[in-house]
Amino acid sequence: MSERMGAGDYYEILGVPRGADEKEIKKAYRSLARKYHPDVSKEPGADEKFKSINEAYGVLSDPEKKAQYDQVGHEAYTSASRGSYTGGGGFSGGGYSSDFSGFGDIFDFFGGAFGGGFSHRTRGPAAGNDTLMRILISLEEAAAGTEKEIEVHHTEPCSVCSGTGSETKRLKSCPKCNGTGQIRQVSQTVFGQFVRMGTCPECTGRGKIPEKRCPACKGTGHTRVKRTVTVHIPAGVDTGMRLRMEGYGEAGESGAPSGDLFIEVHVQSHDRFTRHGDNLETTLDITPAEAVLGSVREVLTIDRKSVELKVPPGIAYNTALKIPGEGIRRKGHPGDLLVRIRIATPKGISKEEKELYERIIEIEGKKGQKKGFFSGLKGKPK
Repeated sequence: MSERMGAGDYYEILGVPRGADEKEIKKAYRSLARKYHPDVSKEPGADEKFKSINEAYGVLSDPEKKAQYDQVGHEAYTSASRGSYTGGGGFSGGGYSSDFSGFGDIFDFFGGAFGGGFSHRTRGPAAGNDTLMRILISLEEAAAGTEKEIEVHHTEPCSVCSGTGSETKRLKSCPKCNGTGQIRQVSQTVFGQFVRMGTCPECTGRGKIPEKRCPACKGTGHTRVKRTVTVHIPAGVDTGMRLRMEGYGEAGESGAPSGDLFIEVHVQSHDRFTRHGDNLETTLDITPAEAVLGSVREVLTIDRKSVELKVPPGIAYNTALKIPGEGIRRKGHPGDLLVRIRIATPKGISKEEKELYERIIEIEGKKGQKKGFFSGLKGKPK
């Protein structure tokens, strides 16, 4: 694994090849998580390495995210997570995915190999919830990539109390649970005494409460705001893909990161082009004469560029001619434009055109008479 954890792509972070299957990815994650978990590792920077490991695993362990990551690449996938505010305040960059799916898989060796399991402690501040919104883009925008400004309604840390929930910006130990974050409930039954530990309702498990409740946010530490966010949409996105913008979800508890904003992309259908992966397809109508003799036609691409297309003589109906590199312009892997040929039957032809077609039929008829029905048979008809 690279020593510069997080500097490479997600495969490099986990130390697995790009073709690694689910078992290989999970095995690598478990090994690295055991090594760099902050409760176990004393190595400098272990916390940041552990975050990078979880971010990589959160993507590569999810088939949908992994497919999107493999398609658009590390740079496009991660840059989609780094939006920017065009108005008002913002969040600091450099966050990490809060997807700890699979994290429970390593509890066994923390509870066993190191003896005694985790020590009893109060719950730390909870990260904010993720949010999901959908965005509609045109096929042209999906082909070339674009930037969109969207309005986001979410919670942010209260600016008056800096997210503490306290007017004085100071917290005090919760008197209900004595700062433990948990309350002990004892009940008597016919089978004896039962003790149950639960989250303190006063401090919601934090162990601390505001010294003086903030009047602006009523002690929650959060305020509801509307922001305008610039979203970078990379070329090659397709319907159903999700872009992640770190830190643009709901605000977390004081001292905890905000959640992420996931933007699900939906691509509109087009009146001239249909999409097949990274390739685009369109149709071109030609006359019977052009089909027989061949021609050169102008074709308009998805970015409205005029390209010459050579139609070879004798082309058959529904043949697809390829214009390389004029499909979806995903970085490093441009698709092609396939032009499906349609032979259009003319209507309302002139007298001269009718005479020419009649002459063609006459010539074709003479060609057919050169070899009669019985010419291929032996002997003479009786």
